[in-house]
Amino acid sequence: MIHSMTGYGEAARETEQGRLRAEIRTVNHRFFNARLRTPPGCERHHARIERWLKKSLPRGHVSYSLTLDSGDGAEPEHLVDVERARAWAAALESLAAELRLDSRIGLDALIRLQGVIRRESARPEIDIGDDDLREVTDEAAAAAVRMRRAEGERLEADLLGVLTGMREELDRVEERAPARLARERDRLGAAIQELLGDVPADPERIAREIAHLAERWDINEEIVRLRSHMQLFEETLEGAGGGPVGKRLGFIMQEMHREANTIGAKANDARMAESVLSLKGGVERIREQLENVQ
Repeated sequence: MIHSMTGYGEAARETEQGRLRAEIRTVNHRFFNARLRTPPGCERHHARIERWLKKSLPRGHVSYSLTLDSGDGAEPEHLVDVERARAWAAALESLAAELRLDSRIGLDALIRLQGVIRRESARPEIDIGDDDLREVTDEAAAAAVRMRRAEGERLEADLLGVLTGMREELDRVEERAPARLARERDRLGAAIQELLGDVPADPERIAREIAHLAERWDINEEIVRLRSHMQLFEETLEGAGGGPVGKRLGFIMQEMHREANTIGAKANDARMAESVLSLKGGVERIREQLENVQ
């Protein structure tokens, strides 16, 4: 069972400080990457929160939000820094005098300048208990994991369907390959005889050269390797157990693409070329789906 990297989870619990709520959103990412938003005073918990999140969500971009509703209705206060406003006004007047410009400094412009208005919370910094924080974080992470697991089931079903289609196309290629090889061998032999005309030639040497060229056209090894890669891909899917296997699947997919390309380069046959295009299309679809596999 594979897991997707797309998920959402939330959890809440009542604490002595108020209602504590954690919300987690995850999307695809090459590695584990966390972005935390917490109330003032919780910064010291960030390292531990990241460790807890990584244990449940080992890969993906994780957005974590923690809020505390104390129920006191306190709203942030907006304070005016008069000294900073005075300094800004003096600096602007000096600049206007230097450039010989009209220095009409309006209040609406002044309050937009950095530091003139600052927003402060009416609440003091809070100290959330370790047990409460761990439990609400783990509950939200577990909810996100359940969603990632459900999405992973759908991804796995789609990937297995793609593999089934690719196997059918590969069977068609394998079925047509011997006749195509014999036909190319006969065509090459006839072309050589036509070029030589009445010129005497060593038939054994010609046969060896034709056999050598025919060996270069043989795609049996590529078919065997591609089928082996598809089998390994399926086994990795089924044995994932919810662990991070996206990178390993990506490596196997690259090897599948390599073998399909080689078959396409050797298969100078219109019907086989159509099957090879379908094989490459399947590999490309797998590549797109793996972007979201944990």
